[in-house]
Amino acid sequence: MTDTPTDPVARTAELLKGHRDSIDRLDAILVYTLGERFKHTQAVGLLKATHDLPPSDPTRESAQIARLEDLAKEADLDPEFAKAFLNFIIDEVIRHHRKHQE
Repeated sequence: MTDTPTDPVARTAELLKGHRDSIDRLDAILVYTLGERFKHTQAVGLLKATHDLPPSDPTRESAQIARLEDLAKEADLDPEFAKAFLNFIIDEVIRHHRKHQE
């Protein structure tokens, strides 16, 4: 049997700590996932530069945005937020790809 505080303030503090611990773990997952994603986009950038391909692929980017919006809806996440987040990432990736081509 788990000891749960009967004091509402203590119980609230315990719940808050649990949520914050989960948020901290998820933040770490996000950072490591983005790190892994950027390893692959860096490799793509090098391939594009080596083969004189454009740094941006609007068709792929549009498909990815649509895909992410669908995933966001399934995950009960605001699709506009997901779209803005992916656009931010895409802009950063294209910036890296352009640097490879310089």
